[in-house]
Amino acid sequence: MTDAASRLKGLLEQMLGAPLPVRIRSWDGSEAGPPGAPALVVRDRRALRRLLWKPGELGLARAWVSGDLDVDGDLYEALKLMAGIAWERDEDSRTLGEALRDPQVRAAVRGLLRMAGPMLPPAPPPEEIRRPRRHLHTKRTDRQAISHHYDVGNDFYEIVLGPSMVYSCAYWEDDGTLEDAQRDKLELICRKLGLKPGQRLLDVGCGWGSMVIHAAREHGVSAVGITLSQEQAAYARKRIAEEGLTDKVEIRVQDYRDVSDGPFDAISSIGMAEHVGAERYLEYSEHLYGLLRPGGRLLNHQIARRPQRDESAYEVDEFIDAYVFPDGELAPVGTTVMQLERAGFEVRDVESIREHYARTLRRWVGNLEAGWDQAVRLTSPGRARVWRLYMAASALAFERNRIGVNQVLAVKTPRSGASGLPLRARTWNV
Repeated sequence: MTDAASRLKGLLEQMLGAPLPVRIRSWDGSEAGPPGAPALVVRDRRALRRLLWKPGELGLARAWVSGDLDVDGDLYEALKLMAGIAWERDEDSRTLGEALRDPQVRAAVRGLLRMAGPMLPPAPPPEEIRRPRRHLHTKRTDRQAISHHYDVGNDFYEIVLGPSMVYSCAYWEDDGTLEDAQRDKLELICRKLGLKPGQRLLDVGCGWGSMVIHAAREHGVSAVGITLSQEQAAYARKRIAEEGLTDKVEIRVQDYRDVSDGPFDAISSIGMAEHVGAERYLEYSEHLYGLLRPGGRLLNHQIARRPQRDESAYEVDEFIDAYVFPDGELAPVGTTVMQLERAGFEVRDVESIREHYARTLRRWVGNLEAGWDQAVRLTSPGRARVWRLYMAASALAFERNRIGVNQVLAVKTPRSGASGLPLRARTWNV
């Protein structure tokens, strides 16, 4: 009788129409596949039921988060190998219905159904957000989405992010420490904004306060940081008090749409605009434009996706939407620049730092793995698994140019045309 791993490997290859580049280890302890390759561990038949009830990324995510599916060996290598198959299948671009018209695929599905056992739908893991996926981006739904992602516990984020507590792409000059690279990123942004003592800065989506603290301490500005996360705000206020900056820095739990006390000399938006949504992006751009004084600068630091020939076919990543960034949406950098310009901004500089984010994410994964037991105690095994997979897969996506990240410097140029920027760009390099 064929063991479970060999049967499963054969059925998956029949369905995919290609050899599996990873080993399979099944619930009965049997293994099949290339020697020395990472192993995809199917711990329970329930993993098959999850995949059959929700074919595609969401079923895989549920199996991973629940622990029914795991990887033994180098996670990055396993993801690279499996992503290679997925991207080749993307080229095929068949819908599920079209694939099931293939007799070979139908036969493989019948075989998996027999292996899966009783076909009651398994409940989704508790870490999956429960709400309609309509991407409304109202103030209430945005607050709920931010809370799901950020109100996991500051202690957990301390493990992942390290002492800098900066949750965005660092800026690497060499193979230094994560803390040095994050400091250099904050300094780069301050220089691009041209911050000077006495100026007023708004940091939209201020996180745990690192940008406003750096800007106030190193550049002498008065700063306002806004966030929708109560936990982030409490942590940031504590740090500000410890730095002796309470007279220079204010933290608010506030939606960007409710900020009305401009003008500001500069605005930073670092890793926040991904939460705005395509339908709200012009509104976001116009509101920030209105908050700046003439000549004021905006630094928009934002993840971007590759453009598609048919932009209407863009779909939000199911795993990210259900477990990581609910309602998060990515846009091509060209779309971002266009919307900023439509709002009235003059875009003066666009810098891609894609490779920097890949390195940053690998450091965060290393931090999480080093503090794994504590991270699980602080959250849950499923939550820690979400973050490990999300960050490792994202690192590979940045490395392979599937997604990028850009700093866009824009100016509210007055009618006189005097932008206030130097004649030669990038005099701000650190």
